[in-house]
Amino acid sequence: MALTDTPVRLGVQIAPQHSSYATIRDAVARLEDMGVDVLFNWDHFYPLSGEPDGLHFEAWTMLSAWAEQTERVEFGCLVNCNSYRNADLQADMARTVDHISARGGAGRFIFGTGSGWFERDYDEYGYEFGTAGARLDALSDALPRIERRWEKLNPAPTRDIPVLIGGAGERKTLRIVARHADIWHSFVSPEELAHKLAVIDRWAETDGGDASGLVISNELKGRDEGDAQALFDAGVRLFTLGITGPDLDFDAVARWIAWRDARNGRAS
Repeated sequence: MALTDTPVRLGVQIAPQHSSYATIRDAVARLEDMGVDVLFNWDHFYPLSGEPDGLHFEAWTMLSAWAEQTERVEFGCLVNCNSYRNADLQADMARTVDHISARGGAGRFIFGTGSGWFERDYDEYGYEFGTAGARLDALSDALPRIERRWEKLNPAPTRDIPVLIGGAGERKTLRIVARHADIWHSFVSPEELAHKLAVIDRWAETDGGDASGLVISNELKGRDEGDAQALFDAGVRLFTLGITGPDLDFDAVARWIAWRDARNGRAS
């Protein structure tokens, strides 16, 4: 999928938990200055680790602040939960954040999205949790609506907003990837990637799509440079690293920036 001359990019997911917003805002500035390529948060209402009722902030309002605060870095959710907002509203929100982030040219927003999974979010905020299959079907139905709304909005998005879809299920998720994604994110091992990419290609052929330009994204948590090299050899070009409060690990980010730069042939 990914071309051998496609540069490695590093995304950092700042978990919006267990930190004050001032700490998160300062982290965004520091990470952009350090040279990361993409910043992500996540779309949940409660912490996913640590104290279950600890500090936590909502994703999309945070992203609008990041759009105004940053100058260079791309950004988005890893990933938006399709269940929490009407599809057309999601499109309009994404378009607006895209415009906020533009600096005399194209915006920098990445529309990362998924079907949702954290049951507490649903129960506490009054959404129907349903089944995993039903949530995936809802995502499949929502994405064409989002794409059509982008075509109708005035003003239009500043660019074709990249769509990132996470997950690795072969019957539904990878078919959605083949139809709609510019970036596919997963935790799949290097050994599994070739098979999963072949599934995406088959779904693209079945539905008359073209996945040849798909950017492959994967996670660095718990992995070392050897693992990262194996993922690179398997086609990954966007590597993501999660950091979380109360102690944000900037040393880990610096380590992976150095690896990215060495992989791309730049001085670290």
